[in-house]
Amino acid sequence: MIYEVQLQGYFSVNCYFAIDERTGHGFLIDPGAQGEALVHMIRQRNWVIEKILLTHGHFDHTGGVEAVRRKLEIPVYIHENGERYLTDPRLNLSHFCGPDMILRDVNDLRDEDTISLQINSAYFLRVMHTPGHTPDSVTFYCTAEQAAFVGDSIFKGGPGTDQYPGGDRKELIRSIRERILSLPGDTILYSGHSEPTRVKDEIPLYF
Repeated sequence: MIYEVQLQGYFSVNCYFAIDERTGHGFLIDPGAQGEALVHMIRQRNWVIEKILLTHGHFDHTGGVEAVRRKLEIPVYIHENGERYLTDPRLNLSHFCGPDMILRDVNDLRDEDTISLQINSAYFLRVMHTPGHTPDSVTFYCTAEQAAFVGDSIFKGGPGTDQYPGGDRKELIRSIRERILSLPGDTILYSGHSEPTRVKDEIPLYF
């Protein structure tokens, strides 16, 4: 099951839990703010979050990581191109919006990695490198839920922005067309800053 939580930091951002209903274990995706509130939610529901996953390294998707990691001792994962964003406040944009944010001690992901629950290996996410918004942007695809967590690569009704450091419009459109919109048509796309949409509803905008 997928739980969407709208968090309020400098920007409003969507955070997601992908939870295996049978075991109560799962993943936390893009905890961008309000880490203490997320910890409370996890404890209240008796979930076991095995990994924190980041779709990319911008501060509005990472701002709650430290509070959750500190309280629950959960490892953090980002694409191998992401560490330089996490450790450079100008690249992760926090320098322009408030206190500098730096996040260290993370684990690398690579294109086509599979991230499985330890307790139930049948519940897993596939890592799809989808650069263009940033060089480290990924989509996490979950076949069990018919869901994809796309970060800021694509929103309902249009693509993400390419205006920030490392953005590339051509690469972004290529990622959307060749990777995200090649998923099954009923796949629900969960983004960082829009309502969910479906692959088949976005295809006409790009082809």
